[in-house]
Amino acid sequence: MTRTITPRLRTLVLLLLAVTGALFAGAAPASAHAALTGSDPAQGVVVDRAPTQISLTFSEQVAMGDNSLRVLDPKGKPVQSGRPANVSGTTYAVRLHAGLADGTYTVAYQVVSADSHPVAGAYTFSIGAPSRTVVSDTGAGAGGGPVGRLYAVGRYLSYAGFIVLGGGAAFVLACWRQGAGVRALQRLVVGGWLTLTAATLGLLLLRGSYTSSGKLGDVLDLDLLGQVLQTKTGAALVSRLLLLAAAALFVAVLFGAYARREEEEGADEDAAAERRDLGFGLAIGGVVVGAGLAASWAMAEHASTGLQPGIAMPVDIVHLLAVACWFGGLTALLVALYRAPADTPLGTGAVRRFSRLAFGSVLALVATGVYQSWRQLGSWSAFTDTRYGQLLLVKLGLVAVMVGLAWISRRWTGRLGGTAEAASEAAEDAPQAEAEEQAPLAATVPSGAAVAEAGETGPAAEQEAPADPGRAAQLARQRAAVETARRKRVRDADPSRAGLRRSVLAEAGVAVVLLAVTTALTQTEPGRTEQEARAATAPAASSPADSSGALTLDMPFDTGGKNGKGLVRIDLDPARVGANEMHLYVQRPDGRPYDIPEVKVALTLKAKKIGPLPVTPEHITTGHWAADGVQVPMAGDWEVAVTVRTSDIDQVTVSKNAQIG
Repeated sequence: MTRTITPRLRTLVLLLLAVTGALFAGAAPASAHAALTGSDPAQGVVVDRAPTQISLTFSEQVAMGDNSLRVLDPKGKPVQSGRPANVSGTTYAVRLHAGLADGTYTVAYQVVSADSHPVAGAYTFSIGAPSRTVVSDTGAGAGGGPVGRLYAVGRYLSYAGFIVLGGGAAFVLACWRQGAGVRALQRLVVGGWLTLTAATLGLLLLRGSYTSSGKLGDVLDLDLLGQVLQTKTGAALVSRLLLLAAAALFVAVLFGAYARREEEEGADEDAAAERRDLGFGLAIGGVVVGAGLAASWAMAEHASTGLQPGIAMPVDIVHLLAVACWFGGLTALLVALYRAPADTPLGTGAVRRFSRLAFGSVLALVATGVYQSWRQLGSWSAFTDTRYGQLLLVKLGLVAVMVGLAWISRRWTGRLGGTAEAASEAAEDAPQAEAEEQAPLAATVPSGAAVAEAGETGPAAEQEAPADPGRAAQLARQRAAVETARRKRVRDADPSRAGLRRSVLAEAGVAVVLLAVTTALTQTEPGRTEQEARAATAPAASSPADSSGALTLDMPFDTGGKNGKGLVRIDLDPARVGANEMHLYVQRPDGRPYDIPEVKVALTLKAKKIGPLPVTPEHITTGHWAADGVQVPMAGDWEVAVTVRTSDIDQVTVSKNAQIG
């Protein structure tokens, strides 16, 4: 039977590795989880005088190093002074040298968001007038390149190692205690521990380069490693390593003292009580260590920042533990179904206990997943409009497939052991098959009659055969092999077991792909943040707009006095961040141009508490005013307010909102 299964397993593993590789190869560098929502000076503006400092505002708090915020002059020379500082909330600033010359300056930033992911970008502003600049590479290599890909693989392996370690141990303690003595399960759990430990060490070494230069040569930079150890992510990785030391002790006791006590036979009450106490202690210790390991992710990633971190972190811990119990337990069940020895068969009770454990894990995943989805998306549109939402839809689809396969597995579990007649028939046929298999053995071992024909007496022959230790040992080994084969035939006589194997194998295959998608989700900007950043930098949408992209706003007014009614029309071209040309027309109700004593304009971005920014247009001709170089510092939903005065005492302010950016 092994010969027919092995090619299938090999093909499935190769397919899953290919899918996983495609997911990683197609993934872009880690997306920023903090968005730049404002700056002073703003992007693209032209200021009359050189500013004394540059300030940036992000959607959440970020971590900055000495070179996280750089300002380069038109020749590419740094002009910042000192290190960046947090001036208020999520706003960070760096001071500039005095006496900066006119020209175009480049602001480059490279920081780490509160959920541990690197954020990098650059923009320009001008002093006096725009100029040519030689700045082309701002050094924003964080999160990408070979280091970024290695870091993504390390994250995947760390999740996989945790799931196999935690889920495999939970399967042994909660579902199949006899499995503590099965070598295949021991290798599985120890392999999970080794994978998680190696991946954690790799992430710790890669972290400095991953968040800064992105160069492989900086992986072993001790200065960068020292800086990493002072960050929240570095502390989380070190904590994980310390907890893995405790996990090693847990694994040693589980597969050492606990396995030996489970193998002991007899009904001694003291021994049974000792086994129960040891199992209870291992269960409590395993939960504590598992929760601690899960917390090492929760304290440094999405759950630690944004909305309701006090609730999100415990929810994230429960979510990770539920994933480990389901996926890791499923892996252990698959190994037990295929690799459990014939003298320690996987019983129906163990399969049913795992079925109940998996069902509880699914319920926990649904409850915690709904909360996490609401927290990270914030709106239904984010499911389709953001990459995070699209990946989440893929994950939900894969979970649905796994639940369907789990339902099939539960049906096979219900049938498992129900075909007792088939098992009995196999047991009845076993002696005959054993005799057939032992026939070749009889031909290789000399009998008393054969020895007598050679001229020796029967008693002498009977004493000679067992007197040969080598021949006796060979006979014992062959008989043991025959007995093992017989037990395997009896064990595998139930057709429901074969069906359960296939369904569990399919579940495990989907779980591998699902884990890859989940890892990609942890490196993707949450939908809520992406939509907020998009709203802050959305292109202008006006009513109505001409083909050139100019914004046109019509606002009727009534000052209440004589000849106080009319219409004011504003044209803003190109209606984008930076310098714009504004034309203002005032008309009477019949459409004729209307000269009035005074007209003023003010722009306000209430969402960011910017403004009002006054605009004083110059009178051009009857009913026509204009202003050049109207600066719009940031994209967003701007309120355009126009104050119209038709006499010494009759005045009114009308306003309209429009997307400018």
